Amino acid sequence: MSEEAISTSTTYSGTFMTNVGPLKKGSQKLHLFQTFIFYNSNFVDLSAWATLEDIIFAALQKYTREIIYFQPWVSPALPADDWENLQNLFRIYVYKYILILQNKARLYQIPYPFVFQCKTGCELYPNGSYTKFYHLAYNAHNFLSFDVDSSHWKRWQESELAVHIEQEFISFTDFSATLQHLLNFTCIDYMKRFIEYGRAALERQEPPVATVFAHKRDPAQLLLVCRVTGFYPRPISVAWLRDGQEVPPGPGLNTSTILPNADLTYQLRSTLVVAPGDGHTYACRVRHCSLGTRSLLIPWGKYHLQ
Repeated sequence: MSEEAISTSTTYSGTFMTNVGPLKKGSQKLHLFQTFIFYNSNFVDLSAWATLEDIIFAALQKYTREIIYFQPWVSPALPADDWENLQNLFRIYVYKYILILQNKARLYQIPYPFVFQCKTGCELYPNGSYTKFYHLAYNAHNFLSFDVDSSHWKRWQESELAVHIEQEFISFTDFSATLQHLLNFTCIDYMKRFIEYGRAALERQEPPVATVFAHKRDPAQLLLVCRVTGFYPRPISVAWLRDGQEVPPGPGLNTSTILPNADLTYQLRSTLVVAPGDGHTYACRVRHCSLGTRSLLIPWGKYHLQ
């Protein structure tokens, strides 16, 4: 085997019929994320965005608090009055939220900078059931959560700050009532509307492009690398085959997490350590819904579909 890196890459452009898609199995998710960075008593940096499945479809402009639409189907999905009501609601929520946290920061002399992060939303399951949640983190640690069904705040820290902010939210009854309404009714209703209008984007399928190459790490080890990129939706299966049989998990096999690309597709890498000249044949196998029932099989130096 050569000490030079050897690579083979290809783009698969064939068409296969498949019933696999993000709207046809599993749960459907509408999530809202917010990050408040308190730099000092006068400046707070706000980021807020919403996702449907893994698509960022809207965000809140940090200075005007106006809703920004990132997909052409988002704005038509709801009546203009609904968007206006949501925008006003967010403005009031953000104003009161920052006010409460700044007051507590002064009272308990919290050192700047500090960060509060919120994740909230709902998930709809195929059987019609759904879950809803509201989680708050402080400096990347669980802080508070809200049980929507019981209208109960749960504290995840025993700090004096957590105790007093929990009490503040409990006394802020309008906030709890609004959360209950939004998560029990509005979230699911709006998600169904967004799914209806954004179906083409949600059902989009992009086939993976696979590249296999090798690096000789030392005389006794060869690192085989399978780089898979350009696929959508996110779920994918990548495995190494040795003489046609799948290599089981072990210290020589490592697959990265799935990472996003700038073009709203995904990528990952899978590596396998082998001994140079061991006499075995190796191939990277990729399975993805865009390929239907077929697999992308990339032997080291060759390519074909099976």
